[in-house]
Amino acid sequence: MSVYYTHIDSPVGPLLVAASDAGLHAIEFHETKHAVRRREDWRPGDHPLIRETQRQLGEYFQRQRTAFDLPLVPQGTDFQRRVWLALATIPYGQTFSYRQIAEHVGRPTATRAVGAANGRNPLPIVLPCHRVIGADGSLTGFGGGLPTKRFLLALEGVG
Repeated sequence: MSVYYTHIDSPVGPLLVAASDAGLHAIEFHETKHAVRRREDWRPGDHPLIRETQRQLGEYFQRQRTAFDLPLVPQGTDFQRRVWLALATIPYGQTFSYRQIAEHVGRPTATRAVGAANGRNPLPIVLPCHRVIGADGSLTGFGGGLPTKRFLLALEGVG
């Protein structure tokens, strides 16, 4: 299976988008703390799912889309994937705490592990890790940087 990737423009800077026939593998901010590990079979190029992702992201940034309809194939541990899928349950324009996500995945005391998994989310925006905040309402770390997190939350009317 070949994974194709390209860079697209967005209001938060260039995004790397990687997809294959299996689904969307990655969305990566230009400056990120945890880059998605590219595999040897990844190659620069175009794919219909990249174009569809770009279209849906464009609608999101124009406030015309509140949820994404894309096939996703994030690579991670079972726990990471459970956390990432839990992110998809956070409604547009709302936030959850790390504890709420930990409870959602059945590990109520694993807030640090949830934070670590959240930070390694390979599909930010689509799996909205920007909607996870500290229990006290603080905007804690974000792989795309706190200014990007603030921008995304403001776009959704949070804050």
